[in-house]
Amino acid sequence: MSGGAWTVLAVAGVTAAYALGSRRLATTPLSSAIVFTGSGVLLGPAVLGVIDTAEAGPVTALLEAALTLVLFTDAMTVRRRDLTRGGFLPRRLLGIGLLLSMAAGWLLAWPLLPGLTVWELALVGVILAPTDAALGKSAIADRRVPSLVRQGLNVESGLNDGMVLPFFLVFLAAVPGTSYAAEGVAGTFWRSLLLSAVLGLLVGGAGGRLLQAARRRGLITREWRHVYVLAVAAGSYELAVVVDGSGFIAAWVAGFAFGHALRNVPASAERGRPHGTAGEAAGGPGRAPAEAPGADRDTTADLAEDLGGLLASLALLLFGAVLLGPALQHLSWRIVVYALLSLTVVRMVPVALALAGSGLRPATVLYIGWFGPRGLASVVLGLLVAEEHVAGTELLGRVVAVTVAFSVLLHGATASVLAGAYGAWYRRASAAPAPGLRETAEVPAGPHRRRLGGPRDAPGSRGTA
Repeated sequence: MSGGAWTVLAVAGVTAAYALGSRRLATTPLSSAIVFTGSGVLLGPAVLGVIDTAEAGPVTALLEAALTLVLFTDAMTVRRRDLTRGGFLPRRLLGIGLLLSMAAGWLLAWPLLPGLTVWELALVGVILAPTDAALGKSAIADRRVPSLVRQGLNVESGLNDGMVLPFFLVFLAAVPGTSYAAEGVAGTFWRSLLLSAVLGLLVGGAGGRLLQAARRRGLITREWRHVYVLAVAAGSYELAVVVDGSGFIAAWVAGFAFGHALRNVPASAERGRPHGTAGEAAGGPGRAPAEAPGADRDTTADLAEDLGGLLASLALLLFGAVLLGPALQHLSWRIVVYALLSLTVVRMVPVALALAGSGLRPATVLYIGWFGPRGLASVVLGLLVAEEHVAGTELLGRVVAVTVAFSVLLHGATASVLAGAYGAWYRRASAAPAPGLRETAEVPAGPHRRRLGGPRDAPGSRGTA
């Protein structure tokens, strides 16, 4: 049997095994990220050698597909009210904390990672700045945590991966020898940022309006509506790639435009036809082409979000095999120290500065500061840099791999325990007569995000029935 066949069997086996026990595991510190990452290390060349990592092409394609869907669907769920009504927390985390985190990661890398150029050091800070809510699901989904904090962390993790992309591309263009260096910073800014954003806006906006018109006229079935989202996400990505732009930025902007175009279109807006009529042909016999009137939630992005979550889990498995396993064989104290500082000082100090004067209690600031897990975006951006084959990419890849591995383990293992402890503190604080507890502020209901193993699957969250 070929190595590729063993790889497919191994990936399928891990996925099936976790799926069968996912409900029980959701109540334990053993998160899906820990299971898939650990399985990747075990099955990879560093241990058993079951997974074939000789060809990096399929791995890169899967990781890029996962990030594209996550960027698109996360952007779809963001509403203006998330950053206005009760949105002071994500505004501070994104407008101040994210910038300070990138700067702190850059500066701390300087003494700890000798041999990297100034722009490679900047890339380290940028790659490890975005957070991934799926790695600390209980911290965001636990209903004992005040809605202000849950919503703030959720919105932050949905936006910061897209916000770091311009910095990533510009710094990558400043590194001599990379594929972006030929165009220079100005050319990269024009083609990868501005042009890609415009293309994403056009594709997402037009795609959303076409879907809106088709739904109102009863022309599209629920099943094909779900598939349509995948087509728009893929189309926005590939159109930007065709013009040598950034597919990720195009997909992220397209998600905003697509979601905005569909806003305020209720699920019951589609004209359903009675069962058994010719109108069911596209959806199959006995199935109505539209949801029953009165559905309480638009399910347009469900398939794309579930598929993105599955690909993200598989990406973590391959990350364990391809990047983390080899990195663990070349550990150094410098890499370990930087990884730990990245998860603590680089995250927590900027959060504390960003929230200074906000009225939030120290317990809340510490909670928000700790739960900034690194995940899919860091893995994909790290792999993209590693593919450039310039002098410092090997060290950079190891730093990213070890940092994400620590995050998967530490944030996954502590999410449920610390969410319970913080929830207990909040219950006591809110019951006390002392006024001015800003954590009690009401915020609009958060966006529905269906990442497998993400916030909606966490204990105590909706959707775990």
